[in-house]
Amino acid sequence: MLFVPAKTQFSFTLQWTVATLSGFLVSLLLIEIGEKPDVGFLQAVIGGLAIALAQSIILRHTSFYFKWVLFTILGWGAIAVLGIGAVGWIVPTTESLPTRILCEAFSGGIGGFGIGLAQWWAIYQSVRLAWRWIFISAVSWAIAMPIGSAIGMILSQLTQLFLGEVIGLAIAWLLVAILTGMNAYKWLK
Repeated sequence: MLFVPAKTQFSFTLQWTVATLSGFLVSLLLIEIGEKPDVGFLQAVIGGLAIALAQSIILRHTSFYFKWVLFTILGWGAIAVLGIGAVGWIVPTTESLPTRILCEAFSGGIGGFGIGLAQWWAIYQSVRLAWRWIFISAVSWAIAMPIGSAIGMILSQLTQLFLGEVIGLAIAWLLVAILTGMNAYKWLK
């Protein structure tokens, strides 16, 4: 059994969410939000590092926290190289809300699957039924990205500021953090 410092699912999920969202905000200091061609391999690796380091603080009592960082970075780099892009840092160019929602659900699901698969390599020896993490990640991203993207597009159109799109991405990261945090607690206890 692994040691989890958080006593309840709520406290763990809150810690995971704060860590993940903090990692995203730190990544904004290092990389620029952009369109798919503008956000490539290096940006994905830097962003993945910021997220993984923040999450590793929560996972520091596990046997796989170092592998979590390594495989998370590799996963973000791989999905960028494969042409999916740095999903959490890319703003879609389409102005059609239904198209945007469908495209973001698809790219979020594919990107989440890639990240989940990479992270599975970090946890599979330590976590029972670790293969589920791949699908938890994919579904979490497939839910979060279209919601965040739709909100971002609406805010951007209302304010005429690109900041609306950045807020939409932050909302997507918040949703991913909550959804994955609730599930990570279950396999850590």
